[in-house]
Amino acid sequence: MSSTEPDRPRRTALDALHRSLSATMTDFAGWDMPLRYGSERDEHIAVRTKAGLFDLSHMGEITVSGPQAVALLNHALVGNIATVGLGRARYTMICQADGGILDDLIVYRLGETEYMVVANASNAQVVLDALTERAAGFDAEVRDDRDNYALLAVQGPESAGILKSVTDADLDGLKYYAGLPGTVAGVPALIARTGYTGEDGFELFVAPGDAEKLWQALTEAGADAGLVPCGLSCRDTLRLEAGMPLYGHELTTSLSPFDAGLGRVVKFEKEGDFVGREALQAAAERAAAEPPRVLVGLVAEGRRVPRAGYAVVSGGEVIGEVTSGAPSPTLGKPIAMAYVDAAHAAPGTAGVGVDIRGNHEPYEVVALPFYKRQK
Repeated sequence: MSSTEPDRPRRTALDALHRSLSATMTDFAGWDMPLRYGSERDEHIAVRTKAGLFDLSHMGEITVSGPQAVALLNHALVGNIATVGLGRARYTMICQADGGILDDLIVYRLGETEYMVVANASNAQVVLDALTERAAGFDAEVRDDRDNYALLAVQGPESAGILKSVTDADLDGLKYYAGLPGTVAGVPALIARTGYTGEDGFELFVAPGDAEKLWQALTEAGADAGLVPCGLSCRDTLRLEAGMPLYGHELTTSLSPFDAGLGRVVKFEKEGDFVGREALQAAAERAAAEPPRVLVGLVAEGRRVPRAGYAVVSGGEVIGEVTSGAPSPTLGKPIAMAYVDAAHAAPGTAGVGVDIRGNHEPYEVVALPFYKRQK
């Protein structure tokens, strides 16, 4: 490819299959990904009530291994990776020296000295570069494994039953935020019980060459349970209802974890220094002295949908900004997440609206998440 030729989006191992299902494709973070297969509302409701099958092969897998792998990760990330047990996973973040969030991550401990870091697609190269740079002086290897994995997810209340029909792995013993190696429909896989929808579900890391076989097997196994293929559009409305942050919206380099209300992921008590410690301690002190803007939920009283960047207002004054907004298929109303001044963050605060093209549309302030599944 010449330097003057525009970069083409990367395609996952399931690209031909998505096209055979007449998926609407979109460029997302440099990948050609399915946005929807039919009705995004139907896909959303299927995940809430039955099950959905996702291709998440655009996510960025980075393996960190070696005698000092955990020491490197504790230095590079804000969490305490030393306390992650074998076969378990941890939600954490990687920050700049100034405390700004570079990405939120899931770290899986695969072996005694082997970890897999899963980064968001849009930040995978940034995270890889940062880990590689921060590995200097540590007896550890950072390896780009993005081309070695395809990632499928089965999400929804029927997901465990569907997966059990095609694997001998102990799914009942697999806790939330854990992973175990197993065979699914004859395909070797890392089976993880994580997710981004607010439902129970599983993510399956497999070799790209096995992805299509596994997709077809899961489709057949889930046919009677109501499993449907799902695109990125419903993934976004599902995570929004579940109050889960999306990088570039609720999380950015201009925010520290404390600004985002996620200061709990920063572990100052861990051994050794880590990138951003000093700035994050200052951010924690600022947040304690004067609460920053708070991430809240907003539910529309009308039908107009708020979008990222819209101003949140009260009494004619701007008190915050919408970070994500969409119609909620579950609530039947438009919803949004927004950072608002602490004085207006309490659920039920009166007089709050969103400036939608010059009109101040009334919204109710609610606690997050909008939706919580019944256990």
